[in-house]
Amino acid sequence: MKLQVDAFDLAQRFVGIREVAGAVHNPQIVAMLRLDGADIADDETPWCSAFANYIAWLLRLPRSHSLAARSWLGVGLVVTPSNASVGFDVVILDRPPNPASGHVGFFAGYDNTTVRILGGNQGNAVSIIGFPRSRILGVRRLA
Repeated sequence: MKLQVDAFDLAQRFVGIREVAGAVHNPQIVAMLRLDGADIADDETPWCSAFANYIAWLLRLPRSHSLAARSWLGVGLVVTPSNASVGFDVVILDRPPNPASGHVGFFAGYDNTTVRILGGNQGNAVSIIGFPRSRILGVRRLA
């Protein structure tokens, strides 16, 4: 019997992993940051894309190979936000006021005017939080 685990299920297992304040750094986060060759030794570097890449890598899914959140706009199949589903969809958000930066995480559903994201570097941890739907730049299906 082969177990089926999707990206959201696996990512949920990491909820609660967080940065360590001060000069000590969480080795799990540093490993995620280094997955694609970045020479990073701290957990203060933005790591939302590193977390998404790590989960995709573990499941052998398409990934961006980049620490830039917006790099996920070039990965997977385009899905309209209204057709997003929990499992293999990532949501790419803008990050005002800087139009060049962004945020990425796994789609966790909608609440009224927010999109819920399971992602890394949310409050310095892996967590599920809501963002305004107006910030959605794109949704991509990794499977």
